[in-house]
Amino acid sequence: MQHLRSVWLFITLTLAYTTLLSAQNEFKYSYMPKKVYENQLFAVTVIASGVEVKSKPQFTFDSSSETQPLFKEPLSIQNGPDSFYTFYFKASNVDIRIPRLFISSESGEHSLEPNTIFIKTLQQREDFCQVLAADMKVKNSQVSNYDEKSHIVTLSIEAFEANLEDMQLDKVQESGIENVKRDFAKVEAEFYVVIPVEEKLLKFTYFNTIKEQYEFLEVPVEVVDASVTTQSDLNPKEDSFEKLKKYTFMSLVGFFFIMFLFRRDFFYLVFGVVSLITLLTFYIPHKKICVKQGAPLYILPTQTSTVSTKIDQKLDTMLLSERDGFKKVEYKEGVIGWIKNEDLCDN
Repeated sequence: MQHLRSVWLFITLTLAYTTLLSAQNEFKYSYMPKKVYENQLFAVTVIASGVEVKSKPQFTFDSSSETQPLFKEPLSIQNGPDSFYTFYFKASNVDIRIPRLFISSESGEHSLEPNTIFIKTLQQREDFCQVLAADMKVKNSQVSNYDEKSHIVTLSIEAFEANLEDMQLDKVQESGIENVKRDFAKVEAEFYVVIPVEEKLLKFTYFNTIKEQYEFLEVPVEVVDASVTTQSDLNPKEDSFEKLKKYTFMSLVGFFFIMFLFRRDFFYLVFGVVSLITLLTFYIPHKKICVKQGAPLYILPTQTSTVSTKIDQKLDTMLLSERDGFKKVEYKEGVIGWIKNEDLCDN
């Protein structure tokens, strides 16, 4: 009997140990970089392997550590029986230690050991914009006059796993990044830079962390007439489309009226008049607004935008566009910016 009791005790302990070991191995890091560059945004991924997850686990990094992910909740991806949970961190200029991760799941409580990631030094270059990214592109651009000697170039940028908030250019009069919006790996922002009017091309580099090399981005510097840039709203390419629409309706007006003269069919006259009315809408003057003296002229329509200048006297000008409590106006010839609604003259 004593022997049988010992066997059952051994089996029970073995099962308990196996269950504990299985629980400990249920979660593990599937990706943890060994080295990253200074200021680089990088991913750390946890995998729950071969386990059917009915409810999402709760993840908590050791709160006593200063190192914490950019988002408390991870990016979750299900791939067959495996679940992947990705956190994003930003490196500093010293080796970074990922703290212990506590995980609460259906199967119990788990934890993953801390890990140290070493910092690599990136060889700097003069045209480097200080951004490290898996990918980066300029979606749209706009160029307008800043003053008599300078242009201001505004870029709408999209990047992945990027530190866009650090973007800047050396050897320029002024530059800055605004309206940064991050959705896990994807990040968007608006960047502005003031350059001399003689410059015809804005060219800079970012460091591609996938290819491990610098890559060039360039934007032509050409001021477009304010009356059409307002339609583009940071997208001058739409200006060509605006002209195409005008020419198309001009052709339709001519075609329908010629057909009416030859065929004397009322159908052509009706469509000719409709096309003419549509064409005239493109030439309706913009609404005029009054701006208070001393009102700040913002570079971008955001609450944190940089002020490019101030309106030196009461200004009556055309309303070019509207967005989120801001009005787009032309202050002086080619000098375009945004005015807060509160800075309009009282009626």
